Amino acid sequence: MRVFVAVLPPAEVVLDLDDFLEPRRDTEGPRWSAPEQWHVTLAFAEAAPERVVEPLIEAVSEAAARHPAAALAVAGGGCFPDVSRARVLWAGVDDGGALPPLARAVRSACAVVGAAPEGGPFVPHVTLGRFARPVDATRWLRVLETYRGPRWVADEVAVVQSHLPRERGHRPRHEVLARCPLGG
Repeated sequence: MRVFVAVLPPAEVVLDLDDFLEPRRDTEGPRWSAPEQWHVTLAFAEAAPERVVEPLIEAVSEAAARHPAAALAVAGGGCFPDVSRARVLWAGVDDGGALPPLARAVRSACAVVGAAPEGGPFVPHVTLGRFARPVDATRWLRVLETYRGPRWVADEVAVVQSHLPRERGHRPRHEVLARCPLGG
């Protein structure tokens, strides 16, 4: 099963970013992600066995409890793999350095229970959209560098199951399996 551990921004943060992007969606650009699915992924396991879900939730809960709540703001942006051949457009997250240690702890917890996470180095971000083919996304980064959303305090992480769509053109569906409070 596809699972990920993420920080979910509150509704007012999502609304502010959505309002900022709305007039820009009319131009040719990426296939935009649904705002209700915006999140900051800490760990992603594409093929976690179902039997590890409960141990995964326990391990993530323990890891989260060792880390303090974090003051965050969505600000700026970037692309994967890079701006000159962008496939993914994202908004950055100003975290004051709080999220990388949390991501390491969560990724370790996932690996220990048998839900090995995928991905490269952790970059705190919110995926906004995906390009059908690699593009130069310089103009999108210029737009995103003007954005700074409201600050909020992330006081929990969520363990989420991602259900892939059965039909082309539909979006994945996300189901929150557990909310794990940050402690520290």
